[in-house]
Amino acid sequence: MSAARLIRVGQIVPSSNTTMETEIPAILRAREASQPERFTFHSSRMRMKRVTKEELAAMDCDSDRCALELSDARVDVLGYACLVAIMSMGLGYHRVSQERLHKVTADNGAPAPVVSSAGALVDGLHAIGARKISLLAPYMKPLTKLVIEYIENEGIEVVDSISLEIADNLEVGRQDPLAPAEITKRLDINGVDAIVASACVQMPSLGSIQLIEDRTGLPVISSSVATTYMMLKQLGLTTAVPGFGSLLSGKF
Repeated sequence: MSAARLIRVGQIVPSSNTTMETEIPAILRAREASQPERFTFHSSRMRMKRVTKEELAAMDCDSDRCALELSDARVDVLGYACLVAIMSMGLGYHRVSQERLHKVTADNGAPAPVVSSAGALVDGLHAIGARKISLLAPYMKPLTKLVIEYIENEGIEVVDSISLEIADNLEVGRQDPLAPAEITKRLDINGVDAIVASACVQMPSLGSIQLIEDRTGLPVISSSVATTYMMLKQLGLTTAVPGFGSLLSGKF
């Protein structure tokens, strides 16, 4: 029997983030039950406590250092795990960020594909053919508006949204992962192609994804699900992880 392929997953996370280092490993550990690959997880942190445009911009400047640190560990894929930090930097900025961070790893002699949560959410929605969506976000309304504008600039219409208006990032991370299953019942989903259960890397939602899909019959994704999907794609691996919604059904 051949040895399992060991894959090192790197993540650049806000210093106050407590979710992406739990949800992405949870998905990939579930995948290990049926696939031969084995994953280890490695993170580098950027300072950020409150989800404001000013703190997000300052934090993004630190992402190059994080990419350099993670490339020292020779990670196989690198995820920039802050969706709104990317989106607050300007329309289409995920492409600029991903290219720059990849160059940092390459210049260090350890080139790694880079996935941003912002780009992954957009790419995941395109993968399932979503043209109209409704979404849930924890942000203050001006930041949710910014996220909507970013997504719509990528050719996807946002029909409805709910903003929980939580500015403290630690408080966002303390939300019940099953809460989106209830909160999304208030979304207008008439005519939409998909639902985003958490347009934020910090708001837990993993336990809600399949529940919302089963209730609505619509594809449901989140920032962590989309990021994991794009990591698997970049690694050339299968994308079937049962229990986490249509995007990880293996069909895409």
